[in-house]
Amino acid sequence: MLKVGIDIGGTKIAGGVVDDEGRIIEQLRVETPTDPAALEDAVVDMVRHFSDTYEVTAVGVAAAGFVDRDGAVIIHAPNIAWHNEPLKAKLEARLDTHVTIDNDANAAGWAEYRFGGGAHVDDMVMLTLGTGVGGAVILNGHLYRGGHGIGAELGHTRFTREGRPCGCGQSGCLEQYASGRALQREANDIADGGGIGDALAAVRAEKGSISGPAVSRLVLAGDPGALEALRRVATALGEACGGFQAVLDPSLFVIGGGVAELGEVLLEPVRAAYRTALPGHGDRPIAEFAIARLGNDAGIIGAADLAGGGA
Repeated sequence: MLKVGIDIGGTKIAGGVVDDEGRIIEQLRVETPTDPAALEDAVVDMVRHFSDTYEVTAVGVAAAGFVDRDGAVIIHAPNIAWHNEPLKAKLEARLDTHVTIDNDANAAGWAEYRFGGGAHVDDMVMLTLGTGVGGAVILNGHLYRGGHGIGAELGHTRFTREGRPCGCGQSGCLEQYASGRALQREANDIADGGGIGDALAAVRAEKGSISGPAVSRLVLAGDPGALEALRRVATALGEACGGFQAVLDPSLFVIGGGVAELGEVLLEPVRAAYRTALPGHGDRPIAEFAIARLGNDAGIIGAADLAGGGA
């Protein structure tokens, strides 16, 4: 059977036709409209385009926001003007097709569990390091959503008291210390200090800012300032994973998002911090760490598979 997966982000909508093995048959991308009605039109147009060629049995939508337990209403979205938006009902009325709605990190995590880095375990946590930190939890082969549908918001766990303000309205959240944006912030702080930050300061002087890819390039070149920025972010992530281990006890942590492209250079300090933050350190079993395999396609694949009855 073929399903359509739609991944709605703050800047782009990506959609694809996906088969039962998690393969994308055809894919499209468009810019995300700022108006919710225009956004809905864009999703409908994309699904209709696919349906003209393929026999589509269901549509899954992955959205960056809080989705209710029934997978019907987007309660809140940080980058799109959705507030208690009944997106499922609206799309089903126009498409005459079964539609499911899920959080984008949940969809990506489910895709990695089913077809990617987590296919060999039953208990897995995925963390995506982008603008923020997305989370997905798989327990005993089932996607964990919580009592209200918005569980596993791991990036919004309180990492430190009286910390940096977060877009969720709280302060000290993990995503302020372990995201791609946090990596840029640390790089700028190091650039301000001179010394090991000279290369980072030179990039800022030339480009006007220090981008995430620029930090990554310097990390891979062995620049001490960029490596220190990465160490700080990786340490925060590893320490948080020690806490998640205490609560969830996963067999595997899968790390995705732009920062994860650094691979083992990122995972080595994450593992080191995780071990020291682990309750019962030295005696208890420890989790594996792996880099996500499906990249930017994970949201599409996961949304489609969930629409087909996954989780």
